[in-house]
Amino acid sequence: MKSVEILMAEDSPSDAELAREALKNGMLDISMNVVTDGEEALNYLFRRGQYKDAKRPDLILLDINMPKISGLEVLAEIKRDDDLKRIPVVILTTSEDERDIAKSYEHYAACFITKPVNFQSFQEIVGQLKSFWFTIVTLPPKTNN
Repeated sequence: MKSVEILMAEDSPSDAELAREALKNGMLDISMNVVTDGEEALNYLFRRGQYKDAKRPDLILLDINMPKISGLEVLAEIKRDDDLKRIPVVILTTSEDERDIAKSYEHYAACFITKPVNFQSFQEIVGQLKSFWFTIVTLPPKTNN
């Protein structure tokens, strides 16, 4: 069974739990770690403090409306780092603002998805993300870092 690491930066506990449930089903061994603000996301990715032993994610699900440090700032930091920049970042947010969409792509987001307000639709989208990123797409190899 293929093993996959996901980091989800999401300040809504209910959205994080819905995503976790949607990712459970299938032929993949998915480990999803959730951080609740932008500062925590960067600490996880750069393995600082309590995250010194964190596993490098294969995919990052990033909300742009995050406390402390915005998701767009987190995305910019990820894409500036030689090791992290290869990790696909999926923006998963409530924003429909064209400026947020443009900024996300300017900072090399893999895609931008506006969260549906309906719980069932949200779970369906996460299920489709799982299918696309872990069945269809070939992800970059992990580095030794």
